[in-house]
Amino acid sequence: MNYKLLFKFAMLAGEIMHRNGAETYRVEDTINRILNTSNFSVIESFVIPTGIFATLDDPSISMITYVKRVNKRTIDLSKIELVNAISRKYCSNQISLEDAYNELVEVQKKPSYTNCVNIIAIGLAAGFFAIVLSGNIYDFIVSTVIGCILSVIQIFFNKFNISKFFYDIFGGSVIALIAIIFTKLIPVGSNIDIIIIGAIMPLVPGVSFTNAIRDTIEGNLLAGISRAVDAFIVAASIATGVGVMLKLFYVIYGGQAL
Repeated sequence: MNYKLLFKFAMLAGEIMHRNGAETYRVEDTINRILNTSNFSVIESFVIPTGIFATLDDPSISMITYVKRVNKRTIDLSKIELVNAISRKYCSNQISLEDAYNELVEVQKKPSYTNCVNIIAIGLAAGFFAIVLSGNIYDFIVSTVIGCILSVIQIFFNKFNISKFFYDIFGGSVIALIAIIFTKLIPVGSNIDIIIIGAIMPLVPGVSFTNAIRDTIEGNLLAGISRAVDAFIVAASIATGVGVMLKLFYVIYGGQAL
């Protein structure tokens, strides 16, 4: 067995899953299952939100220890599913190691959703959240417009590698500003609170918070606490952006009720 290729395969599988929103325990489990096919005596993996550590050792080989830094993370559940499928096929001897590794490389190269799809998806998500919150058709339209604008801003920030922290604050400010414009200055929407909440929903760190709970339940306390803190910071950033813009409106218009 080419144990070095096996190790590269396991680490690449873990990296793809980790970068695309998989839970910490799931990443560790995938790496361990792949490495266990070697039947070596020492197989260890340790995953934190910003990195992957793994070791493979046996009397018949020289020890391999690898550290992989994971800086940027996003949400792409399709890639997680593809990695799971490949690892299952390999672990059940349905595919060779070389073919499994090559398929994994193709998954890594697979492009994410296009900008057009992202804009439409985020816009409609914001609009339909407004409907779920008992908004009317006008609230739906305004929330959809805000969601599309948020997606364009996100694309711009990603292009220049601007921190997500600043995107959340700026995005919250934009949400509140456009909601004020379309309900107070250009009265299209009817319920500013519903519009703001609906438009905020695509920014809410639901996956991070859910993964934090699941990791904590699985005993990965470091990862669970880190993800929970990350989710809290995102939520606080969004709230800060919205709150500052609403406060400015309140001050400028002399206490006019929203």
